[in-house]
Amino acid sequence: MKLDLIDIKKAYGEKTVLDIPQMTIEEGKITGIAGPNGSGKSTLLNIISHIDDTYNGKVKYNGMDFSRDIAKNITYVFQKPYLFRRSVYDNILYPLKLRKLDKKTQENLVKDIMKRLEIENLSNKRGHQLSGGESQKVALARALVFKPHLLLLDEPTSNIDSESVKVMEREIVRFNKEREGTVLIVTHNLDQAQRICDTTIYLDSGRVSN
Repeated sequence: MKLDLIDIKKAYGEKTVLDIPQMTIEEGKITGIAGPNGSGKSTLLNIISHIDDTYNGKVKYNGMDFSRDIAKNITYVFQKPYLFRRSVYDNILYPLKLRKLDKKTQENLVKDIMKRLEIENLSNKRGHQLSGGESQKVALARALVFKPHLLLLDEPTSNIDSESVKVMEREIVRFNKEREGTVLIVTHNLDQAQRICDTTIYLDSGRVSN
């Protein structure tokens, strides 16, 4: 999914937090969004995901306005993910049930993504009983399982162990290569951006910095 942002402006009272005349996120690429705290990175993801629709300007998705059909092909992994107080298996299954895939397909997809993210051992554990790193892996699995066209990630590997970071980065890249899915990842880790991103956009005080 290609994104075109045109004349995006977002303010809280007198404070302008985003001012982007034009930005294009290329289809089928991994694009990093970097910048200091308060530079507007998470606000940008909120606008693209349509969680926040109180802004000026336009976001085009493959040249089209936001719609229910487009929403079905976008997923967002928050820095502090929310998981249901159900089993890990049921958490990952949820987006497939919404899309009413047949039960055998659902089962195969959940088992495959759990294996890829090395979380099979968590299958019966409840979402609220997981560690921070486990929660982030499960949230990524839930996002990837239905193979979205656009994957939005807000600091998905912050404050977790290096081995888990490797697994998550590997599966983000695999998703991008196998599905040609567009990935937009907010990260403070410039080494991570260099490892997995095709390009990185830097924000400073809500503006794109050259």
